[in-house]
Amino acid sequence: MRASEKKMLPIGISDYVRAQSEYYYVDKTLMIKEFLDKKPLVSLFTRPRRFGKTLNMDMLRVFFEISNEDTSKYFRDKAIWNCGELYRSHQGKYPVIFLSFKDVKFDSWELTLAKISELLQEEFGRHIELQKSNKIKRYELVYFNKILDGCANEVELASSLQKLSKMLAEHYGKPPIILIDEYDTPIQEGYSKKFYDEIVGFMRNFFSGAFKDNKNLSYGFLTGILRIAQESIFSGLNNLMVNSILDDEYDGFFGFTPLEVHEMLEYYSVPEKEMEMKSWYNGYFFGSKEIYNPWSVINYISKGCIPQAYWVNTGKNEIFEDVLKVATDDITESLYKLLQGKCVVARIDQNVVYRSVLEEPSNIYSLLLVAGYLKVSGKKLQGDGSYLCEVSIPNREISIVYKNEVLSHLLHIGVITRTTANKIAESLYENDFEKLQKSIAEYIDKSISFYDAGSESFYHGLVLGLIALMDVQYKIMSNRESGDGRYDISMLPKDKKYPGIIMELKWKNGLSEYELESLSDKALIQIEAKRYDFEMNEQGVEKIIKFGIAFSGKKVCIKTNVMYH
Repeated sequence: MRASEKKMLPIGISDYVRAQSEYYYVDKTLMIKEFLDKKPLVSLFTRPRRFGKTLNMDMLRVFFEISNEDTSKYFRDKAIWNCGELYRSHQGKYPVIFLSFKDVKFDSWELTLAKISELLQEEFGRHIELQKSNKIKRYELVYFNKILDGCANEVELASSLQKLSKMLAEHYGKPPIILIDEYDTPIQEGYSKKFYDEIVGFMRNFFSGAFKDNKNLSYGFLTGILRIAQESIFSGLNNLMVNSILDDEYDGFFGFTPLEVHEMLEYYSVPEKEMEMKSWYNGYFFGSKEIYNPWSVINYISKGCIPQAYWVNTGKNEIFEDVLKVATDDITESLYKLLQGKCVVARIDQNVVYRSVLEEPSNIYSLLLVAGYLKVSGKKLQGDGSYLCEVSIPNREISIVYKNEVLSHLLHIGVITRTTANKIAESLYENDFEKLQKSIAEYIDKSISFYDAGSESFYHGLVLGLIALMDVQYKIMSNRESGDGRYDISMLPKDKKYPGIIMELKWKNGLSEYELESLSDKALIQIEAKRYDFEMNEQGVEKIIKFGIAFSGKKVCIKTNVMYH
């Protein structure tokens, strides 16, 4: 098959009928079998954004929904059809209510409610057959038209799912299936835009009517990033089956498995790209399955196999901003370890909510995990239902997020400026060591202005900032020595055209200018005396810049081994 004859990949396509007929489609229809085998009344699937949740929900809609056309044709060549009559008998047999909240992102409660009203208008309009039904009571029809005309108030909107499901059950003689996609998007917006209580109050009533004690319900499905339990949105809902990234059920249906990626690369005649793709976009574990980020895989192949951070550019990383705002020294140190490719042991609570981060900063690991910024490499269930997990950065793409967000945070709070960052990058590129020294001196000077001099926070900020600025060119290592407030920072160049960099940092409060200068000399001498350059010399790094850096209060003195002409 010529390249021109091959199907395109479905970038941003969440319409199942189109995706499976016009594009290369990774068959996820066995999810239907798994559901019909288990038959939970209400299912909540929590996965990171752009991991195929909306497309899967639309697949469920097309499979189950009563339709004037024969929709079985969209499944006859899929895996579900080979599973037998027991499963095929459910195809096209249910009325379906389908709402996606993925685009409900507004700055105020008024605009959010207006958008929800609009979505309900559209969904009621999809069931226009109810207007002419002789099985619907007159008062129900009045309510139906109110929603359809966009005239319903907040209370009426909150009961819309309950009322629509009753009307559909009356009309078809069969209770509907309710599908809610990205249920927590407006809740996240409410948190960041300060209308949290309003949206949570509305959603509690909205979902309670739909899923709690609703006799007009065949099955319910919800997707989101977070399980929001503490707000009691699902309070009293005893029949809710929650499936998260830590659960084995449904583990291969969101995102791509290694086999699916392998087959895709074979189809597009680029099998040699598998290792590169693995390092950039693999690394997630959902349940016990290894998973690739589907959005990034599709974009990577579509754009000529150029490795880039595709997923991270699809939405704001508010989670990260929140994390860095409340990060304690311990958490900052952990972020530093993660950036070095190390594992961090963290307690993971799957019921964590956004506002709990402010109350308990250690919850950030739970948030980062469910949002797709961490992977679990080992877990142990605790007595309180939480997990003690080994977490790390999944792949190169997510590593870029960490660096960019750390850098943007340091820029935001004024520790460094974009000019400083550019100067450091330029001096490295040009091998201009004088410019490099001046840039690092400026960076350190700025850092001191914004951190409490002599505190752990300063050093965390310094190291994280250097990583964010220089990690592309360098492997950065830090040997943290205890007791004397000293860091040794070693920066091994990934390309021999760059110089190696070694920094010895010392601080002592209350020093005069002369004493400060003497301390920086001492730091520089120590690099030589303790042969900190041994590893670099062994690896053939010819040019090594050594910095002896001394701090006292808000003063800094830098000495270097490089002579300038």
